[in-house]
Amino acid sequence: MEDNRDRLRRLAMISLHTSPLDQPGIGDAGGMNVYVIELARRLARQGIEVDIFTRATSSALEPVVEAADGVLVRHIHAGPYEGLGKDELPGQLCVFAREVLRAEAAQPVGHYDAVHSHYWLSGQVGALARDRWGVPLVHTMHTMAKVKNEALAIGDTPEPAARIIGEEQVVQAADMLVANTDLEAKQLINLYDACASRVEVIHPGVDLSVFRPHDQARVRDELGLPRDAVVLLFAGRIQPLKAPDVLLRAVAELLRQVPALRSRLVVPVVGGPSGSGLEHPESLAQLSTELGLDGPDGVVRFVPPVAQADLARWCAAATLVAVPSYNESFGLVAAEAQATGTPVVAAAVGGLTTVVRDGHSGLLVEGHEPRDWAAALRRVIEDDELRVRLEVGALEQARQFAWERTAERTLDVYARARALMRESVS
Repeated sequence: MEDNRDRLRRLAMISLHTSPLDQPGIGDAGGMNVYVIELARRLARQGIEVDIFTRATSSALEPVVEAADGVLVRHIHAGPYEGLGKDELPGQLCVFAREVLRAEAAQPVGHYDAVHSHYWLSGQVGALARDRWGVPLVHTMHTMAKVKNEALAIGDTPEPAARIIGEEQVVQAADMLVANTDLEAKQLINLYDACASRVEVIHPGVDLSVFRPHDQARVRDELGLPRDAVVLLFAGRIQPLKAPDVLLRAVAELLRQVPALRSRLVVPVVGGPSGSGLEHPESLAQLSTELGLDGPDGVVRFVPPVAQADLARWCAAATLVAVPSYNESFGLVAAEAQATGTPVVAAAVGGLTTVVRDGHSGLLVEGHEPRDWAAALRRVIEDDELRVRLEVGALEQARQFAWERTAERTLDVYARARALMRESVS
């Protein structure tokens, strides 16, 4: 096969609603931000020039920012900088698309060789760019409305019909679709009538140079955690979908069963409100109070979102990382935690069933009942032999998720998309 780098020189990535420069855990920034920037960096190391188009959210942002060697982030002005929710962004698609096309028009003809869009809003713009530039469109959904609506958290808002229609249009327009897991691929085919031959499963990666084992005693000292503490960590956006409340309710149940554990238990919640969680940003703190988990002898610590290197330290400091989400297309936090050698207790949903190997790198919990979660947490806490086995398995499981492998396979998908487009033209 001809080397991918000879066939692909420049790539346009579209990440409309969230910038790869944003801090994960704040607002809409999360695993997709990490995915976009890490994939772009690895592609650039392969000699591909990557331009990432995203919506400007501040007048202080430079029009073009070099995020890494070979990676430019282009800020597009579309709508007000602040106060625009994700549900209001469809009204800015036209302006955003116009500015993306205008930026490309300022370059020599044939400047980009392919478009890779992320999330359905970006896919709408990517479909227009595909037809205008005559280059293939590769799309990654990251999350899907039909899947989210089938597994809504209590108090969460269903995704609107307009999003479902938009996703269906993107699926039909894309030359190739990248799914994070086999389950996501099946959902694209069964729920969105995607052509199976145009869906490729590529696992996201983990930066194994950042997420790696640390000396637990040292990082606990640095983070102000007692060396002998039982540390149950939640890391992610605070919203119903991610279900941090499930962990708190499980911890309350655990303390009812084992009251003596309170003196050693620490439950850090690392992240900020997002999505429907923005409507009641104080609700998790209120729940903590209602459950008796704060106060002078409280166990819950709320920690603002942190950079990747610091998140790695929090994961390494933890006894386990809890991922109780109602749905995850992949579950990047679980993969990152395992790469530090920390076991994961996760909901048996979506991509988490791929990322976490039940009984080997962590435990999968069916449902979201506090008693079931308390039982799983207690197993890892009290069974030293199990915990050590899971720590070893976590490292082993994480090795299969590397961004370099993700980039290599994505390059192959770009090549297939270009071949398919040539076939359709000839």
